[in-house]
Amino acid sequence: MNYNRTIFSCFTGYIVQAIINNFIPLLFITLQGSYGIPLSRITLLITVNFGIQLAVDLLSAFFVDRIGYRASVVSAHACAAGGLILLPVLPEIMPPFAGILAAVALYAVGGGLIEVLISPIMESCPTDNKEKAMSMLHSFYCWGQVGVVLLSTLFFTIAGVENWKLLSVIWAVIPVVNGILFLRAPIAPLISEGEMGMKFGELLRSGTFLLLLLMMMCAGASELAVSQWASFFAESGLRISKTAGDLAGPMAFAALMGASRWFYGKYGERISLDRFMIISGLLCAASYLMISIVPVPSVNLAGCGLCGLSVGIMWPGTFSKAAASLKRGGTMMFSLLALAGDVGCSCGPSLVGAVSGGTGSMKKGILAAGVFPVLMVVGVILLKKKNTEK
Repeated sequence: MNYNRTIFSCFTGYIVQAIINNFIPLLFITLQGSYGIPLSRITLLITVNFGIQLAVDLLSAFFVDRIGYRASVVSAHACAAGGLILLPVLPEIMPPFAGILAAVALYAVGGGLIEVLISPIMESCPTDNKEKAMSMLHSFYCWGQVGVVLLSTLFFTIAGVENWKLLSVIWAVIPVVNGILFLRAPIAPLISEGEMGMKFGELLRSGTFLLLLLMMMCAGASELAVSQWASFFAESGLRISKTAGDLAGPMAFAALMGASRWFYGKYGERISLDRFMIISGLLCAASYLMISIVPVPSVNLAGCGLCGLSVGIMWPGTFSKAAASLKRGGTMMFSLLALAGDVGCSCGPSLVGAVSGGTGSMKKGILAAGVFPVLMVVGVILLKKKNTEK
């Protein structure tokens, strides 16, 4: 059976995820001006988006296997497309903020399901090197993020930001088409015939799984603790405009993270995943020191870029280690790992903010968050030791 359509659909699924997470932040100022919504309520949209995705990460562990992967992944794309289509419609027929919030909530359900489903669907495909395939898969989120910002900026330059409603509908075409592709794409079982996936309690009693949860949390925290400040360092270090700062900061971060994932996806058969993750973790810790200790803005910005390059393998690498270490992990394992990663995405920036607020120095906040890549390295070493002793 040819799984090329499945692999292509999985790649596109992560582009859909990137659209969901990165499109509406580009509209904050526009939504504030068009509907008179306070900025404090506008930024609540991000909290709601990721909060719902966290809830879906957890709940999906208990229903995906019952309704099946195909129905779940097609429903995910339908929710993503529906939210993007309703985003320009609902604010015109109901209170604007409530309408925007409802659309965001709908596509957040799709985003949460996509995050849980795409990795195990890809893992189930009969590829030659699953670690390479997983890394390549996750690079498409990065390319999607770069594409959303670049293409949206180009659209706004040509057509005007006032036509954002049309662009929202255009972006919705991608999940519509990909959902149709998933209707016919072959999906292999994740667990071998005759075997049962691990239950919730069984996973929590596994020292290996708890270690993987810690690694996944550190992966999310290591990435987000720096990426949200990349634009600040670009603007303050290079003294450039906000638009140019976004391109030199978050865009460069995403591109380098994608390059790291693409590199391992291309040449992974020649490189030990353990070694690659350990070296990446050490480079990530070094990047935190470049950002927080060196009193040179251009070096701080270079540290942001190095961080993007070094964190690339952490998330997909942990997924691959989990699939190899716990063969019966199943949907429950992937759901809980996605949940842990999202918790890390929240913990990293929160720690930076808490320490920065207490000390009056954002660099001290970044330095404190350097504990996450260090813990990632420790986790990889301990997991390798556990697997060797089996």
